[in-house]
Amino acid sequence: MIRQNDHEFTVDVMAETLAKTNLAELKSGSRVNLERALQLQTRLGGHLVSGHIDGVGKIRRITPWGIAQVYEIKAPPTLLSYILPKGSIAIDGISLTVIDVEDDFFTVSLIPHTFEQTTLGSKGIGASVNLETDLIGKYVALFMGLNPAASKKNKDLSLGFLAEHGFI
Repeated sequence: MIRQNDHEFTVDVMAETLAKTNLAELKSGSRVNLERALQLQTRLGGHLVSGHIDGVGKIRRITPWGIAQVYEIKAPPTLLSYILPKGSIAIDGISLTVIDVEDDFFTVSLIPHTFEQTTLGSKGIGASVNLETDLIGKYVALFMGLNPAASKKNKDLSLGFLAEHGFI
């Protein structure tokens, strides 16, 4: 159930959401990023993300770079395997382009507008952030059997199978 007025809103949250996100850390009055859902009949001006959080990362470093701020985000290995340089990621619901990926972290850059207008600009080193990896990348990994959970179910899906059936 959603309850709202001009200054606040209240929503129900299930256990899965609390387990996969940093939502339990929020307090009454905490700022959150809200964005209307994309309508698929309109032009795509950003990344394809669903709003479903894959896990939580931590801000490790924030470094000024020209007019921007570069955020280094420590992430679990299970998520890093879906993140690639110049790919997309949603951090606390903010769709961003990845700069680079290392063994246990990735980097993104915030332009002044994003830094000032979203909650990410007010978070410091050590803060947890919700991460959603690229939606298409997750489907590709699933179909290729690269997703550990999927590989248990899709043992017959292989490069040979895809080639044999005209997919590659």
